[in-house]
Amino acid sequence: MARSRDWTKGSTGRNLLVLSWPVWVHEVFFQGTQILDMIWVGRLGVASVAGLGVATIVIRVGNSAVRGLSIGARAMVARFVGAGDDEGAIHAARQVLIVSAAFGTVMAAIAVPLAGPVLRFLGLMPEVVAEGTLYLRIMFLSWIPYSLWMVAYGGILHASGDTVNPMRITIFIRSVWMVLSPSFIFGWWIFPRLGVAGAAMATLVSQCLAIALALWVLFSGKSRLKLTLEGLRFDTNIIWRAVKVSLPAAVQDMQRSFGNLVLTRLMIPFGTVAVAAHSLANRVDMMISPVNIALGRGAGVLVGQNLGAGYAERAERSGWLGAAFNEVFVIGGSVVILLWAEGIVRLFSSDPELVGLTAVFLRIAAAGYLVNGFEMILQQSIASAGDTVPPLLVSLVTIWLVQLPLAFLLPRVTALGVYGVRWAMVISLVLGAIVYSIYFRLGRWKRKKL
Repeated sequence: MARSRDWTKGSTGRNLLVLSWPVWVHEVFFQGTQILDMIWVGRLGVASVAGLGVATIVIRVGNSAVRGLSIGARAMVARFVGAGDDEGAIHAARQVLIVSAAFGTVMAAIAVPLAGPVLRFLGLMPEVVAEGTLYLRIMFLSWIPYSLWMVAYGGILHASGDTVNPMRITIFIRSVWMVLSPSFIFGWWIFPRLGVAGAAMATLVSQCLAIALALWVLFSGKSRLKLTLEGLRFDTNIIWRAVKVSLPAAVQDMQRSFGNLVLTRLMIPFGTVAVAAHSLANRVDMMISPVNIALGRGAGVLVGQNLGAGYAERAERSGWLGAAFNEVFVIGGSVVILLWAEGIVRLFSSDPELVGLTAVFLRIAAAGYLVNGFEMILQQSIASAGDTVPPLLVSLVTIWLVQLPLAFLLPRVTALGVYGVRWAMVISLVLGAIVYSIYFRLGRWKRKKL
C-alpha cells in the first residue's frame, strides 16, 4: 500500500486515520519506553529521577535541530511525491541524509566534553550532577544515529506515505530496548550496573539498530522510494532549499527545548523534590502526546502531498480534521488524570511528598491538554507546508514573552508558589492554540513555495 496509494484521493478523514495509526503505535512504544525509563530509575531514588529528567531536557535542546531538519525533509519529499515526482523525492532524500550524518557527528564531538559543565551550570545539587553526567555523555554520542533515524523515518518514509515500516522498526528496536535498559541500569545477567547511565546505553544501542534497519528499507526498495548511490552528488541547491525550511523549524524547536531548560532552572530553588516532580509530570505528558504527534504527523503528510498535487482545500481539511479527532481523545485523557493523578504517579515513585506534588502538577497540566492538540497539529500542518517562519515567531512570543516571564513572576507575586511555574505553561499553551487556529484559518501557508 505504501508503494502505490495516492493519499491525495479518497476520504481525507480515512486517509488521515490510516496514516496516523502506525505513527501512534510508534509513539506509544517510544514514549512508553521513556516512561519505563523513569519507572526503573525511580527505584534508584529522587536524585536519580531529577538527574535523568534534567539531562533529558538538555538532550532535547540538541535534538531540536535534527527535528527541524526532519521537518524540512518532510515538506520537500511530500511535495515531490504529491506532484508524482518520485525521482525528485529520492534525490532530496539522499541530500538530507548526508547533511544529517554530518550534523550528528559534529554535534556529538562538541557536546560530549560539555556534559558535566552543563549540569553544573544549571546549579543542580552535586548528587544530581553525578547521576546525570554519564547519562548525558552517552546520549550525546547517540546524536549520530539519532540524526539519521529522524530524517529517515520522519522526513523520508513518513513523507512518502509509508508510516507502517517505521512502526515495525520501532516495535522491534523498542522491544530490544526493554530488555537492555533494566539490564544496564540494575546490572542483570552479564551486563554491568550503570545506574541512570544504563538507560542511555540502551538508547545508543537501539538507535544504531534503528538506523541500520531504516536504511535497509530505503535502499532495498521495501518502501515507495528506493534510494541508490548511483549518480549521487552533493546538490547545494536542494540542500539550501531544505535548510531554508528546516532552519526556522530547528530554531523553533531548539528555543522551545531551551525554554523547558529555563523552566527547570526556575524549579531548582524550590528543591530537589520540585525538580523531580516537574520531571515526572513531563514524563506523564508522554501518555497524552502519542495521539497529538500521530495526528499531527498524518495531517502534515497530507498537507504536503495535497499542496504538491494542487489540492489546497484538501490540505486545509486535513489540519482541521486532525485537530477535531484529537479533541475527542484529550478530553477523556484529561478526565483520567484529574481523577487518578496520584495512582498514575505511584507507577514512578512511592515517595509521599513526590507523589503529592506531582499529582498537583498533573491536574494543572490537564487544563493545557485540552488545547494542546490544536497547537501541535495545526503547527505541524503549517510547518509541513514549508511555512516554518510563522510557527517560529509564535513560539518565540508564547515562550519568551509569556511563559517564562510568568513562570518567574507568578511564584513571587502571587500565592501560587511553585505551582505558578506550571500555570505559566498552561497559559502559553492556550495562547499558542488561539494564534495557530487564526493563522491556519487565514490560509497564507497554502501559498508557500519551496
